[in-house]
Amino acid sequence: MDKITSKNNNLIKDTKKLFTSSKYRYEKGMLVLEGARLCFDVLNCICEVEYVLFTEDMLKKYGDKISQLSQMSKFSFVITPEISEKLSETKSPQGIFACVKMPPKRIDDLGKKIIVLDNVQDPSNVGAIIRSAEALGIDTIITYQGCDIYNPKAIRSSMGGVLRMNICNVDDLCAELKTLKSKGYMIYSTVPDNNAMKITEIDFSLPSVCVIGNEANGVEDEIKAASDLLITIPMLGRAESLNASVAASITMWEMLR
Repeated sequence: MDKITSKNNNLIKDTKKLFTSSKYRYEKGMLVLEGARLCFDVLNCICEVEYVLFTEDMLKKYGDKISQLSQMSKFSFVITPEISEKLSETKSPQGIFACVKMPPKRIDDLGKKIIVLDNVQDPSNVGAIIRSAEALGIDTIITYQGCDIYNPKAIRSSMGGVLRMNICNVDDLCAELKTLKSKGYMIYSTVPDNNAMKITEIDFSLPSVCVIGNEANGVEDEIKAASDLLITIPMLGRAESLNASVAASITMWEMLR
């Protein structure tokens, strides 16, 4: 087992760049996971592991799991605590990282229940929505503009859901919605508007697509125009709107009832 001791090692530089640059992640088709929970989740996912990095302390603590992870990967390296701190995107690094290939997407079989994220920017919101979607049995998430789902914060907030959910990004959401409508899907856009149809009155038995809008501006006008219905979550309090991830979770719960 090789050991890396220099912060200037090229692999370490590349790993850090995968953390910090969305463009570089997509150029390489890879992302980096950090922490025991996320890295060991790979043992139960269909993921191609390029390499793993871990400190000696982590090897002592999780020897069996690290051995399994190393067997799945092309390379494995012991790193120093200093390198772990350099790489880490958290305040208290655990000392384990896994570089994996981006999961394949099912573009021809999206399932019957789809959530669309229209320019949702906050990585914590995106990750939380992915986590809820996985828990509630949503078939596919479609993203349009907004935050990169492989942003480290989004990955952590999703609790590894980005590795297991079918998540597809589109460049032209209007065109995608029109295609889905032609295939028999009902298209709903969620809005904070009392004049919209209450979500509790919607029959989601047909194949359904629900659009969650940007945190500040909501769903884009042209997306609303391409929808079959505008729907809203009834609220009795004085708040004008809900956090995007909360609105998405309530919407998904209603879709699957």
